[in-house]
Amino acid sequence: MTTATLARRGRIYVLEARYQFLMVLREPAFAIPTLLFPLMFYLFFGVVMGGRGFSAAAPTYMLATYSVFGVMGPSLFGFGAGLAMERDSGVLLLKRTTPMPAAAYLLAKVGMAFAFGAAVVLGIFLTGAHGAGVVLYRWQWFALSGVVLAGVIPFCALGLAVGAWSKSRAAVAITNLVFLPMAMLSGLWIPITMFPAALQDFANVLPAYHHAQLALKVIAMDGGQATALHVAVLAVQSIAFLIVAAVGFRRAESGAVSIRPGGMS
Repeated sequence: MTTATLARRGRIYVLEARYQFLMVLREPAFAIPTLLFPLMFYLFFGVVMGGRGFSAAAPTYMLATYSVFGVMGPSLFGFGAGLAMERDSGVLLLKRTTPMPAAAYLLAKVGMAFAFGAAVVLGIFLTGAHGAGVVLYRWQWFALSGVVLAGVIPFCALGLAVGAWSKSRAAVAITNLVFLPMAMLSGLWIPITMFPAALQDFANVLPAYHHAQLALKVIAMDGGQATALHVAVLAVQSIAFLIVAAVGFRRAESGAVSIRPGGMS
């Protein structure tokens, strides 16, 4: 592959990423809740309430868990509802007529989720540090941001599976049914230790729980399970979500989009 070919292919990826980012910015129903809701929740429960009813370390705990909550939204909705709507509206059918690689479309959506997630995390970190008095070592701030943003990958995979099997009219509702209960049952809103034993056990099957535990491990507030366990569960679940998504795309191949290494066809 020549340098010119690589440059042209790279430009396709950049343009698609720019298109995806501008598209969601121009959709207030996506951009505003995605950016503001996690920050508002943390501002109320972590700063205004100050973790009232919990320990003095609650604002620090919530800093990690609400950051995880913040990256879940753009990842799930960008792929889940977004992909289903673009498929049913004919946008993906139009893209099939171009030489754009399928990877460019998928990576652009991942990049969009990463960018929105980073904005949410930055807002929560600033609010925690200046509003709630959260104090961490410098390495902890950087490590926590890295761990939280890495969670974009499994949630994008889950969103892809939801989008592959959902119709556009039901995609938002289905994504919410996945998003909100999983956030609550994973201990993102209140500490998992406050749940009944049965719900604590159930949390072990949820990707958001394992992601939150990895984030909490950075600030030494996790449940004590091995890091390797959380990473392994998230890796296996991500692969499983991608397989489910692939099956969904194959099922809808006649009227939607099939994703193959050579492009969108």
